[in-house]
Amino acid sequence: MTHHISRRLRRGPAMLLLTLLMAGGHAAADVASLQAAWAHAMYELAGDARQDAMAELTGQSRGEAEAHPDDPATLIWNGIILSSYAGEKGGLGALGLVKEARRSLEHALEIDPGALQGSAHTSLGSLYYKVPGWPLGFGNDKEARRHLLAALNLNPTGIDPNYFMGEFLMEQGEYAAARRHLETALAAPDRPQRTLADQGRRQEIQALLARLDEQSR
Repeated sequence: MTHHISRRLRRGPAMLLLTLLMAGGHAAADVASLQAAWAHAMYELAGDARQDAMAELTGQSRGEAEAHPDDPATLIWNGIILSSYAGEKGGLGALGLVKEARRSLEHALEIDPGALQGSAHTSLGSLYYKVPGWPLGFGNDKEARRHLLAALNLNPTGIDPNYFMGEFLMEQGEYAAARRHLETALAAPDRPQRTLADQGRRQEIQALLARLDEQSR
């Protein structure tokens, strides 16, 4: 009997670890699914089809965030999807979505600031310069710069932090610095299993560089 109990005690931590690993793998698979669906909606759809797809995806990402409330990658992608849907929806109805996105991203930061190479900082930085300021929203250029710099500190050659910093600096009239970041973004290495997203982002980068070229003529 003693031998049987001791075996059960020894097996307990191993079974707990296996359960945690299985749960983590499930969350990772869900994140990959959200990433793929987001890229399809953003870069292969347009107009009402894109907005409808983003509305459906928002429901899915909320469900995943509720199922995995302490997984920073899930929370980050929930924030990205909510903010993307807000961009498609526009108007005052989008403000609730961006506030919800901010909460999700801030929670991810509390858990692990370095998750997904600092993507919570990248997305928060984007929100802070795209959302209207007070009294309508929480937009704040100082906070945008702070988060984008934090993202670049974690991922200095990444396509997304450099793209969003370049776009932000263009809006600030800092054109030379904007060009440097956009060129770094364009030269960023491909991300595993993110081919469609990388292709779409590079098209956006090239469009911003073309605008910079026109402004310098």
